[in-house]
Amino acid sequence: MGNSKPEHRTESTVTSETEPTGDRLSSAVGRRALVVVIDGEHVDEGGFVVPLDGVSSITIGRGDHRQMDVLSASPRTLRLSLPDRKVSSTHATITVEGSRIVLRDEGSTNGTFIGDRRVEVEELVLPHAPLRVGHTLLTLLPDAAPTRSKWPFVTTSGPFARELGKLERVASTTLPLILLGETGAGKEVVARAVHERSGRPGACLAVNCAALPQQIVEAQLFGHVKGAFSGAVRDEPGFFRAADRGTLLLDEIGDLPAPSQAALLRTLQEGEVTPVGAFKPVKVDVRVIAATHQPLEAMIAEGRFRADLYARLSGFVFRLPPLRERLADLGFLAASLLAREKLSAKLRPEVVEALYRYSWPLNVRELGKVLTAAVHLSEDGIIRLEHLPEVMSRAISDSGRETSASGEIPALREEDIALRDDLVRRLEAAQYNVSQVARDMGKARQQIQRWMRRFGLREKP
Repeated sequence: MGNSKPEHRTESTVTSETEPTGDRLSSAVGRRALVVVIDGEHVDEGGFVVPLDGVSSITIGRGDHRQMDVLSASPRTLRLSLPDRKVSSTHATITVEGSRIVLRDEGSTNGTFIGDRRVEVEELVLPHAPLRVGHTLLTLLPDAAPTRSKWPFVTTSGPFARELGKLERVASTTLPLILLGETGAGKEVVARAVHERSGRPGACLAVNCAALPQQIVEAQLFGHVKGAFSGAVRDEPGFFRAADRGTLLLDEIGDLPAPSQAALLRTLQEGEVTPVGAFKPVKVDVRVIAATHQPLEAMIAEGRFRADLYARLSGFVFRLPPLRERLADLGFLAASLLAREKLSAKLRPEVVEALYRYSWPLNVRELGKVLTAAVHLSEDGIIRLEHLPEVMSRAISDSGRETSASGEIPALREEDIALRDDLVRRLEAAQYNVSQVARDMGKARQQIQRWMRRFGLREKP
């Protein structure tokens, strides 16, 4: 830059008050980015995405507010300020060297960490590795998305943002949808968002097909007349007529009994229902959204789900990724979930790390319950490791963390660096197939996973 004064231009940060998304998701284009996943002292601010297009370097340091300043336009150099009291005024620098991203500690007081280890001087940064400065966790995404939208979702993931863009376009149509996703991934949230966008004037109702008593499934869905069966003391419209001119979410559609699948197919084909015990069909105008955690195509092959019903339901199929595949969204999700419960909290650094390490088998629903319980367990609004479920605190204690007497994580020895570099090369060559790497190295799979945790490497980035 010579002797010219740096050009200080502040670029606004990206935060979200609801479940996150990309700016104009319908045209979102993935790009490499640095993501501030979560700031433990300012959880309510959510995440923050710093695109790396054309960027030469980013200096990370403490500031009064989270913001990004352009220090120089050519080459493009940035300063990312974090309101984190554990971050030094000039803490670390990230340098973009073509396809390589290098992290350098600038003599910070509290250290810069990749996974479990403290960075001495500088190290190569791999995609999805957890980087920590103070209470703040960051990561590098090879295909990131912008993070602002009218849509009630936010994501840092480029692939997920592009799928959300497609969903946004079909939401206002009459196409039936199938939502695929694990328990707790947010299928009902998506269904209600689609209904809101559709403009349909009727109600949005949800029914869990797995919870319907098998002998009265059709009475629940299509209604019944008084006296149709024992206990039918009055006429009931059923879910389809109650959702007329609206949207009906059939959750766990894979659990619908075979006879009811045939009846549902006829309703979808004819646009009418015949209440149990009645003879005259009733016209209905319902948009059906089916949801399941089961592999419907495999169930079709096994004869457990009708292929013609699947064809009728699958106007558009949308898959919600599990939380373990979108860990960079933790900050957005945590901010949204706490705001919904009108709660606030600060997270200790080890808690931030535990949230990122955990596999979240019950997904976003589990994250909400864990955070809510932890806030109520803490007496001063600061969530510590003991406030988390034991299975999560074990994710830290089982990570092979080596700590010195001073409490700091030591730098890697020369032989460790050689092992890490060899492991990275083997993982990349095997496309992160851990079992294959274990066979190639003659080691147990668990040993490879322990090394990966120690070196801050994630499976299948």
